[in-house]
Amino acid sequence: MTSAIQPRYDAVRIIEDEHRSLAAVLHGMLYLVRQTRERGAKSDFKLLGAMLYYIDAVPERFHHPKEDKYLFALLHARSPESRPVLDKLQAEHKVGAEKIRDLAHALTRYENGGDAEFSDFAKAVESYAEFQWQHMRCEERDVLPLAQKCLTAGDWEAIDAAFNGHTDPLFREKAGEDVHKLFQKILNLAPPPIGVGPVH
Repeated sequence: MTSAIQPRYDAVRIIEDEHRSLAAVLHGMLYLVRQTRERGAKSDFKLLGAMLYYIDAVPERFHHPKEDKYLFALLHARSPESRPVLDKLQAEHKVGAEKIRDLAHALTRYENGGDAEFSDFAKAVESYAEFQWQHMRCEERDVLPLAQKCLTAGDWEAIDAAFNGHTDPLFREKAGEDVHKLFQKILNLAPPPIGVGPVH
């Protein structure tokens, strides 16, 4: 008797894990923005800077390039029906990079310009978070199930190898290990309930 259970590919697990970690950091940024807006909490620019570095490092430095080069390229070749959504997601990868630059500029203006710049920074955080959540939701709802249906075992070997071998010149060691350390640093800096750092 054959099992109807689909195999669990490493790349799918890694993509979903990275989405969860990125979502946690975005929730953390939104929480800090709300604390400042609603309670007048002083912003922790060291923590915000670490969070911004994380959302730049994870999606832009290696997560999206691996998706584009391996998962999306192979699915594009195997499934003509996937092409519109893949084209949309690849265009969003470029837009996302621009939104991160906008967010970085807004954070710099806020840190140097003071409270007068907070509103623009808050809007940039909220805009980027909503954009990124919609993007990740589309990948998980539309692309990953289609990929598991259409791609061959050989395709998945190549995709799994790419995601298991996350490396980037920015990092000295395996990128996944360094990103995990950065995530832990954020948790250690962030106060409860988003982390285990000191309460300010």
